[in-house]
Amino acid sequence: MRFIVSTQKSVDQATKDLEQAVANNKFGVLHIHDLKATMNKKGVDFQNECRIFEVCNPLKANAVLSNDMSLNMALPCRISVWEEQGQVKIGTLNPSDLLSVLSDSSELKTVAIEVEETIKKIIKEAC
Repeated sequence: MRFIVSTQKSVDQATKDLEQAVANNKFGVLHIHDLKATMNKKGVDFQNECRIFEVCNPLKANAVLSNDMSLNMALPCRISVWEEQGQVKIGTLNPSDLLSVLSDSSELKTVAIEVEETIKKIIKEAC
């Protein structure tokens, strides 16, 4: 269900490289959440660096939403860069696994597999 890789890069460098890899693969970054900064701003002493990317390919999103508009709740895809016990990791939840819980559409399964392959490629490029 999870695809996680480790990198020797810093969180900042992995974040920059992930942004570029997303663009290189015809996806867009809708937003990047800085979890540590947000938690600290809310008064929570959160120590781990964590950047959560919301990414989307409009054509793939349209294919999903044209088939089942309620799946808007599962979009956009997320890719995270985080530090854990001194190791930087980049990961995502596999779209095909998520979709299999939400729909039995073979058309959507095909789209989810295509998106998943691209997201894994993006993550590998950013490492």
